[in-house]
Amino acid sequence: MAVTAAQVKELRASTDAGMMDCKKALVECDGDMSKATEWLKERGIAKAAKKSANRVAAEGLAGIVIAQDFSKATVIEINSETDFVAQNEGFQKLVKDTAQNIYDNQPADVVAFNSSNFGETFATEVRKIGEKIELRRFGTLEADATTALNGYIHSNTRIAVIISAKCDSEKTAEGMRAMLKQVAMHTSAMKPTTLSYKDFDFSYVEGETKGRIEALKKENEELSRLKKPLKNVPQYISMLQLTDTVIAQAQTEIKVKLAEQGKPEKIWDKIVPGQIARFILDNTMLDQEQALLDQQYVLDDKLTVAQAVSAAAKALGGTAEITEFIRYEVGEGIDKAQDDFAAEVAAQMA
Repeated sequence: MAVTAAQVKELRASTDAGMMDCKKALVECDGDMSKATEWLKERGIAKAAKKSANRVAAEGLAGIVIAQDFSKATVIEINSETDFVAQNEGFQKLVKDTAQNIYDNQPADVVAFNSSNFGETFATEVRKIGEKIELRRFGTLEADATTALNGYIHSNTRIAVIISAKCDSEKTAEGMRAMLKQVAMHTSAMKPTTLSYKDFDFSYVEGETKGRIEALKKENEELSRLKKPLKNVPQYISMLQLTDTVIAQAQTEIKVKLAEQGKPEKIWDKIVPGQIARFILDNTMLDQEQALLDQQYVLDDKLTVAQAVSAAAKALGGTAEITEFIRYEVGEGIDKAQDDFAAEVAAQMA
């Protein structure tokens, strides 16, 4: 049957497909708009699957939704192939709408999301954009009356954090929200991978120790060559290794040095605690790098994050302890394909 320009225009408006594709679909489906739409979807999906089979989506945006009463927060990551598409208004709206849908409906996982009604809407929008785009992950934290909750999304919208802390009262929880926003900003910048050193497997710590210490020794060789101050080379890298025996031995060595320096024994109890604190700081580099509570707080590096949170709660007349956080950084952990541009040109010429 003959296909009119009005039909092509209508189908194109509803699917965002190319004009010739729309015309062909209508011809194949005898002008049936519904069948033509399905015809385009089927071929669009097949085409997208074929095109994207060997492509990596490692760009994209993070999204965040926080309840006005701070009772719940959701964070998501949606990946695209290119940063160019990530800056597209349609893609940005898709991220915002997806974050809100997940916040509202709480699907069990990505598979459940893809099977939902909104999952079909998501797929339709992806076909319109015309690039490999996928929801990679999402997470939600909820808060009761005595739990403080807040979050932060960085200005580049590639890093988002949500965080919660258990408090002793509703008053403390309410007062701690502003502090948690600051801790979320700290988390964004300092990239912790776990909450506390207690979460580490001891075998992991042991496996990291030798390599990190050797790396510091090599770094000191270069600093020495440049006649710059050397870095302290520790014996250990985590509190998991600092047993009571290790701490007692460190105290003994400190006292021996104080005696050698001629320091009066009556003032040792004022010196030893500070030097033990320094010993712990020098021998917990892994904790400071990867464990949020054990990192030096960026707004006051004399305190760990745990100590800063405790001090803020104490100022409110209560107590608080961070219990959970979720940090997403776009593309984190994804192996990006390295394109060989010269080989690509040569292949095309051939």
